[in-house]
Amino acid sequence: MEAKLNKSIFTAAVAALALTACQGQDNAGAGDSASRSQIRVVGSSTVYPFTTAVAERFAQSNPSFKAPIVESTGTGAGMKLFCAGVGAQFPDIENASRRIKASELADCEKNGVKQVIEIPVGIDGLAFIESNKSAPMKLTLEDVYKALAANPYGKPNTAKTWKDVNSALPAVAIQVYGPPPTSGTRDALAEMILEKGCDKNPEMKALKDSDSDKHKDICTKVREDGAYVEAGENDNLLVQKVEANPGAIGVMGYSFLEENADKVRGLPLNGVAPTSATISSFEYPGARPLYIYVKGEHVNVIPGLKEFLAEYAKAWGNGGYLTERGLIASPADVQASALAATTGLKPITAAELK
Repeated sequence: MEAKLNKSIFTAAVAALALTACQGQDNAGAGDSASRSQIRVVGSSTVYPFTTAVAERFAQSNPSFKAPIVESTGTGAGMKLFCAGVGAQFPDIENASRRIKASELADCEKNGVKQVIEIPVGIDGLAFIESNKSAPMKLTLEDVYKALAANPYGKPNTAKTWKDVNSALPAVAIQVYGPPPTSGTRDALAEMILEKGCDKNPEMKALKDSDSDKHKDICTKVREDGAYVEAGENDNLLVQKVEANPGAIGVMGYSFLEENADKVRGLPLNGVAPTSATISSFEYPGARPLYIYVKGEHVNVIPGLKEFLAEYAKAWGNGGYLTERGLIASPADVQASALAATTGLKPITAAELK
C-alpha cells in the first residue's frame, strides 16, 4: 500500500513538474513560467453548448478561478489535440459526441496521457431535419444508406432523387447537409445509421464477418458527388442552410433541433420521430450517449478542474440546467456511475472499449 501511495505521489509530482515546464517553454520570453491557470476544453460541436453552459455557471460560482476556454473543434480533431501529450499546451478536457476509439486511447498512452477519465454527461439524438416549409418526409435507415453511400451494396451511387432510392418517396433532389469527417456526429452517422441500413441486406451483413474492412468501406463511405454537403462544425449555420433550401435535409444533434423548432422539424427514422422521450428510451435509432474525457494528469495541477467537474455533475440530471438546453438526462444508473467518475477519477482501459 505504501509503495503504491509513494508511486502515486511521485507520478503526480512528475505531472506537475511537466505541466509547469511545458508552460515555461510556451511562455519563454514572456516573463511567466507559472502553470496554466485556466481550464481548456476542445472537441465536439454537439457537446460544446452544454460544456459552455457549465463553464459560464462555473465562472459565476467560482470567481476565484478564471473562466474556462471552450473550443468547438469536432470530436476527432479534439481527440488529436487532447491525446497529443501532458502539459500546459495540451487541453484538459475533450468533448465527445461518441465514445473514444481504442486507437485514440492508444495514441493518448503513446504520448504519455495514461489517465483518460471517461464521464458520460447525457444523451443526444442524431436528428435528421427538414425546413418547416418542406413537405414532410419519412425515411428508413435503408433509405438513408441508399441515398448517401458512395457505393451502396458495392455499386456506384447513381440516385439523384429520393424517389430513385424508394419509389414511395417524392422526386426531390437528394441534398443532405451534414458534418465533416472530423466530427463525432459524422462517426455516429456512419455507425448508427448507414451501417445499420446497409446491414438490412443479408449479403452485407455476412460480409462483416468475412471481410470487415470491405464491409466498412461499402457500408460507411459517404458519396462525394455533391448530394452530401459537408456543412462544417457550426450547427446553427447548418440550420440556416436547411431552412433556406426546402427539400434539403440536415444531420445534427437533437439539442439544436429543439432550439430551432420555429425553423426546422425532425424527420422520423423507421417511423420514430426524434423527441426527448424516444431518445431517452433509445427507441429512436439515432439516440447516442455524449461524453467528456478528462486528463487525469492535469486534475491536481490545473486550478479549478475538480470544481468544474463537480459543476458538470450538478447540471446533467433531471431538472438540471443542461436538460433545459436540450440535453437528455441519462438513466439513473449511468448518472450514478458518471458522478463516481468525477470523484474517483478512475482511468478507462482498452479492455472497456471492446
